Amino acid sequence: MTRVVFLGGGVGGSMVANQLARQLKADVLHGDVDITVINQTPDHVYQPYFLYMAFDQAVPAEAHRPERSVLHPLVKLVVGEAERVDREASQVWMQDGTKISYDFLVIATGSRPAPELIPGLAEGGHIFYTEEGALKLRDALAAFRGGRIVVTVSVPHKCPVAPLEFTLMVRDWLDQRGMESAEVLYTYPIGRLHSLEPVAEWASRVFPTRRIQSQTFFNVESVDAENHTVTSLEGDTVSYDLLVSIPPHVGQPVIQRSGLGDAGGWIPTDRYSLLMEGSENIYVLGDATNLPISKAGSTAHFEADVVSANLINRIRGGRGSVRYDGKVFCFIEAGREEATYIKFDYQHPPQPQPPSSMIHLYKLAFNKMYWLSAAGIL
Repeated sequence: MTRVVFLGGGVGGSMVANQLARQLKADVLHGDVDITVINQTPDHVYQPYFLYMAFDQAVPAEAHRPERSVLHPLVKLVVGEAERVDREASQVWMQDGTKISYDFLVIATGSRPAPELIPGLAEGGHIFYTEEGALKLRDALAAFRGGRIVVTVSVPHKCPVAPLEFTLMVRDWLDQRGMESAEVLYTYPIGRLHSLEPVAEWASRVFPTRRIQSQTFFNVESVDAENHTVTSLEGDTVSYDLLVSIPPHVGQPVIQRSGLGDAGGWIPTDRYSLLMEGSENIYVLGDATNLPISKAGSTAHFEADVVSANLINRIRGGRGSVRYDGKVFCFIEAGREEATYIKFDYQHPPQPQPPSSMIHLYKLAFNKMYWLSAAGIL
């Protein structure tokens, strides 16, 4: 029997597991293949809804479905916390003491925001990269009566265009409520407004037309919650009435406990095969990799096609030679009920398209269709 174990049941893990179950259905039914997903909670959470929760445009129930309902019936689900991966024994050790053996392991553990890395941020700032943070920010926006909103960005972080989306949406939100005089200041840690130069150029053209201020070379060092200031490593201090911060992200604790990642908890991964470097039976996809591409749901989606094709091929006796080309596709909310998008890969840089209401509707429709996509129906 070939045992395929998935550590993480998010976008990537669920999609690959479902593709294996469908295409290897006869093998699973005959007992020749076993597919198991380990998920920390019984829920599958669609995280892009957090951005909309901050503006009261979505509620938690829309972002949650039972993980079991997303998975193919032939996929086994284990709900619990993994303690570590034992590569020598080819086992995942669970915190409850059980051990789950594998022949192939797919790591799709994602990433997490780490506001604790910035002194004072938890006390003085808001984030929208967690459900709890988005709901607290929703309440803070509802109570906001004017002044300055500061949006600070630290790297690395997942969903790389989300800070731009929030900034454009909050400007629109303020104007709709008669707070045109309120200031919006966006800061970025390098010498442009986004790590992707074409996106930065697009933002630098759009921001002045929306009355959005910006400051580059601003690496957040600390937040003074009492005095409502945020200070950068470069020595600049700016004041705020409402601080919305994108903190640096790190890999999940199980990766660090297992000794599989670098200092940030990212797993060294071959950019084409998506195998963990130095391993022939551990695949990595989504945010968990150290690849120099966007940590986004679409990245996991495109990587899932590669990993599933190679796993199926290898289980059937092949070598698994499909290669990932770095493909990414991201919608970008632009405020005013408009949106744009970018698509790129290892060889082709992104080229943002002119925002339109039609693209905005496409993004809203995609959010609704996500559940069908994750289940492999689309």
